[in-house]
Amino acid sequence: MKKFIAFAALSSLLFSCGSSDKGELVGVKGKKWHPEKPYGMSLVPGGAFIMGKSDDDLANIGDAPTKTVTVRSFYMDETEITNSEYRQFVEWVKDSTIRVRLAILADEVGGGAGGGTAAGKGKSGKAGGSINDYAFNDADPAKMTPYDKYMYENYYSVSDGEDMYAGRKLNHKVKLQTNTAKYPDEYYSEVMDSMYIPVAESYNGLRTIDVSKLKFRYSWMDIQAAAKAKKGKRSKFIKTEQEPIYPDTTAWIKDFAYSYNEPMHNDYFWHQAYSEYPVVGVSWKQAKAFCAWRTLNKNTYIKSKKKHNDLVNSFRLPTEAEWEYAARGGLESATYPWGGPYAKSDRGCFLANFKPNRGDYAADGALYTVEAKSYDPNGYNLYNMAGNVSEWTDSSYDPGAYEYVSTMNPNVPDTKNQRKVVRGGSWKDVSYYLQVSTRDFEYADTARSYIGFRTVQDYMGLQVTGNAPKN
Repeated sequence: MKKFIAFAALSSLLFSCGSSDKGELVGVKGKKWHPEKPYGMSLVPGGAFIMGKSDDDLANIGDAPTKTVTVRSFYMDETEITNSEYRQFVEWVKDSTIRVRLAILADEVGGGAGGGTAAGKGKSGKAGGSINDYAFNDADPAKMTPYDKYMYENYYSVSDGEDMYAGRKLNHKVKLQTNTAKYPDEYYSEVMDSMYIPVAESYNGLRTIDVSKLKFRYSWMDIQAAAKAKKGKRSKFIKTEQEPIYPDTTAWIKDFAYSYNEPMHNDYFWHQAYSEYPVVGVSWKQAKAFCAWRTLNKNTYIKSKKKHNDLVNSFRLPTEAEWEYAARGGLESATYPWGGPYAKSDRGCFLANFKPNRGDYAADGALYTVEAKSYDPNGYNLYNMAGNVSEWTDSSYDPGAYEYVSTMNPNVPDTKNQRKVVRGGSWKDVSYYLQVSTRDFEYADTARSYIGFRTVQDYMGLQVTGNAPKN
């Protein structure tokens, strides 16, 4: 009898759910999707190309034999990530770090529900009247939705062994107060003081943020390992990273012995004069953290607009093959992004920022880097794919990789190999390194004054290809 009732209920459910399809196989209708080109990016249409050195390998390295490969379509930043864009990341991390510290101290001094000023009482867009205004949003159960209350009681209020505050929501509606004369109370002053270098370490009356406190924590899933594993819980393949994200400005000093580069160390990253120049001093790990943040930042905005079905694909570093394909700009077997074989135009003008004429750095019009949107773009509207700064890719470096990688979206995602491919050459390199087929590498935890990066995002769909037959 119980089985019959269950079957009748199931049958009733099936007929009620499919009443509008007339019994036909019509598929599940989802929300209409409208593709959006990411801001500041160009679409690189997928296709096949000859990867590797078509010309003589003058350096005789032999790590880039020709190989025909195919890559899928993707979006790529038109320029290298600039100082201004990376500062947005730094400011976001700084703001979040301060708010987390304020919320934690508000909990400890009894701020939350019923402790002094009610949590979240500060008006939106205005600075709080006490540290309690910066308490976690879940500090007052009466203001929580049923879902938030459930998540708090079952997940966020339970320590995960690493971060007992992970998942708790910050109060972003109350503005942070930066004027020391207007700090609301001594607890707020304590938190802000902890974010700056000690007074004993400051000089010339300048006390700056302690950049070692600026760390970005994110999680990612090792899909390669999960796919190859025969068994294992999903949680086994989820990795959590916590990365210090401030660029290593000392790279300008360490990279060049017996050289005066202190002005670049002091000003290049933070001063407005260099806002549109490419960020440098960023390691491969920091570039990966930036990609994770950019994805989070965009999806957080989309969620705030109640468009949960429109979340974007992850921003990431390009694979080595994607980078070379994009750098060629649709030109087959070219030496440089503009074709070649020379680094000068027919009028004698340099076509990129590099080190020409046996070390005359200024011959091309720039002593160090140039603005990210300089010189002419290539066929895919990408600037400085040769010169200015070398660029991190997602691929690990293996001199024999071309012999064994797939011909479809080739990549070497070896997490144990810390040598990561950098491409494009830089302001301090000779023209050989500007060639689109030249390979180079640096270690993942190393930051250089001549290495930056740009990001890519997968294109949703298959109809866009660069070398499809024309009808």
